Amino acid sequence: MMAPAEIVPDSQHKGIVAALPQPWRDYAQLARFDRPIGWWLLYWPCAWGLLLAGGAGRWDLLAWLLIGAIAMRGAGCVYNDIVDADIDRRVARTALRPVASGRISARAAWTWLVVLCLVGLAVLWQLRWQAQLVALGSLLLVAAYPFMKRITGFPQAWLGLVFTWGAPVGWVAIRMDALAVLAALYAGAWAWCVGYDTIYACQDREDDAAIGIGSSALTLGRHVKGGVALFYAVAIGAWALAFWLLRPDWVALLALGPAALHLAWQALTLEPDDADNALARFRSNRTAGLLVAAACWVVGNA
Repeated sequence: MMAPAEIVPDSQHKGIVAALPQPWRDYAQLARFDRPIGWWLLYWPCAWGLLLAGGAGRWDLLAWLLIGAIAMRGAGCVYNDIVDADIDRRVARTALRPVASGRISARAAWTWLVVLCLVGLAVLWQLRWQAQLVALGSLLLVAAYPFMKRITGFPQAWLGLVFTWGAPVGWVAIRMDALAVLAALYAGAWAWCVGYDTIYACQDREDDAAIGIGSSALTLGRHVKGGVALFYAVAIGAWALAFWLLRPDWVALLALGPAALHLAWQALTLEPDDADNALARFRSNRTAGLLVAAACWVVGNA
């Protein structure tokens, strides 16, 4: 028997998605169009790479990368839901997802996945061939991610590799040199992702423990706040190194001040046992990403 066509607890079920007829709404929810925070988190590293590389004038690429982030985040969610359907049915927050609930069949989900990938392919063609190759290099990482929670207690470390891959794509779309700068930028993006997804995982700790899957929130236990603070500190340190390698000027590091204060606020005010608090801190990373993008624009185009 199908579950009622309701929304998952963390859905931002508003606007265009809410106005869609129910079958279309299910496909929109399957691609997480009702939760734009996901595509912003995927997009910001793309923008960081492009802006720090000196591509502030490439508004066309910034726009294409946003379209690509929306489509490929959607494709990743569809793939994840196909693979995780059995697990999702056993977790309160995910039991009503379209595939897990039976509102969309696995076959229909695979078709929707192909459509989203075709949009991503159209975006790929807008990049120069070197950036195309870098983008394609993420496919194995993406394919392996849904299985990480089954074999490791820290799947967020793998997600950090996947969800911030846009940083090297954006950088290589503009330039091929100064790879040490890119490496530091990517390392910071990885640590940021591990931090914010640990916050997100706080919502599922009881369910994850009950069904035996791994999460950094479970692994860190009562040290979640300290762990998040540590990962955010590593992120700021790595970004500061990237800025220094590109522009060895102490003034340039001040551009990271707003982002550092915002991440400190997240870590200090996080309440891991309060799902609403954790979700709000997680979603606030859209602002964090914007602040880092502004810093990259300042330093990369000075």
